[in-house]
Amino acid sequence: MSTFADFNITKQLHYAIDELGFKIPTPIQQEAFSVIMSGKDIVGIAQTGTGKTFAYMLPLLQELKFSKQLNPRILVLVPTRELVLQVVANIEAYSKFMSVRVCGIYGGANINTQRQAVALGCDILVATPGRLYDLTLDRTVKLRDIKKLVIDEVDVMLDLGFRFQITNIFELMPQRRQNIMFSATMTDDVAKLIEDFFIAPEKISIAVSGTPLENIEQVAYSVENFYTKVNLLVYLLKDKTFFRKVLVFVSNKRSADRLFEALKVDYGNEAAIIHSNKTQNYRIRSIKQFDEGKNRILVSTDVMSRGLDLDEITHVINFDTPTFPENYMHRIGRTGRAEKRGNSILMYTEMEEGYKDAIEKLMDYEIPLMTFPVAVKISEELTPEERPKNLEHNNPVSAAELEARGAAFHEKAVKNKKINQGGSYKREIAKKYKKPITRGDKRFAKKNNKRK
Repeated sequence: MSTFADFNITKQLHYAIDELGFKIPTPIQQEAFSVIMSGKDIVGIAQTGTGKTFAYMLPLLQELKFSKQLNPRILVLVPTRELVLQVVANIEAYSKFMSVRVCGIYGGANINTQRQAVALGCDILVATPGRLYDLTLDRTVKLRDIKKLVIDEVDVMLDLGFRFQITNIFELMPQRRQNIMFSATMTDDVAKLIEDFFIAPEKISIAVSGTPLENIEQVAYSVENFYTKVNLLVYLLKDKTFFRKVLVFVSNKRSADRLFEALKVDYGNEAAIIHSNKTQNYRIRSIKQFDEGKNRILVSTDVMSRGLDLDEITHVINFDTPTFPENYMHRIGRTGRAEKRGNSILMYTEMEEGYKDAIEKLMDYEIPLMTFPVAVKISEELTPEERPKNLEHNNPVSAAELEARGAAFHEKAVKNKKINQGGSYKREIAKKYKKPITRGDKRFAKKNNKRK
């Protein structure tokens, strides 16, 4: 089995690897190193938690020479603000014993501060597509010296609607560059992007999307409704020894806020929340407190499932069953990282059972079903989304009810059958003063009299 000592890299990188405690490269790191070093375009398909960031940064840092130029030479595009901060922190750790300038730019933060940081010069620029495009339009960021382009989690970027910005950013860079793309899934949109902009890329597929991670124990609970899920979650989280660090995924921001408010009743400051409506400072603080162990529970939406790289997560709880089965893989990939054991719990209602079946079909694995705890109360309270809806919004009364009530119309009373003919004054005047005869009418009457 090869180790990082077998890699032909500088002493400075070896010092950083030793300090970080890395010993054996993951399969994606092993496979990608020589391809990236060769200068070829590369497409890497690997599950989350397999060390993709280090897989592309190690060879890039090995080739990066010292320079005083202001314009960046390596561009790393990522989908979320959190991922920008994490990649910047990772690169700073990898290059601790090197002279490398790293900048991170993302939306939701002061753009003038980022302008000043970029103007001082950087070797590696880590950015979200939206903010980068804004800064290229006002010529704060110049991409003419980019030699290496990395697109990380490209499928998420396309899902978030960044295709326009990505394609325009491509046009601003030199055509002679190395393209490096990493993704957890190979969708049609990703394949089209590769076809349009990559030159004979070498593809490396380490783990096919949908392959269950062997070091993650998965179980499922069949649950009645949202508030019964809340009761079950509160019950499970009482075991603080087992549920030491729990990441709870919810499908949307409204449900995330609703769940967070419910959890605060029992767990108060132990719980935190993160989604795209929260301010940047709030999101950073929530992640930091959760990572440091100050908060035991973090409620998050799917948008955050790729932007979180947190250590020692004991459990990922799928409070809502994801609509797309690939998202389930991204969620549970937050636990069981770095060859450690992880746990995943899936809660699903009768309406979500189809989504669960799709997940199992994708993984070719049946998630074990747990017996619902007797001690957990089954709630009769329903969320607005779970309540029965009237199909005809302008007619809330059902046909059956209408038939039971009888006809909706009745015969008018005699007094109400009268037709409104206007005021009597107008009628009397009309009788006395008839409409004047026009000249045309006179001619028509004269012709008719002659015929007679």
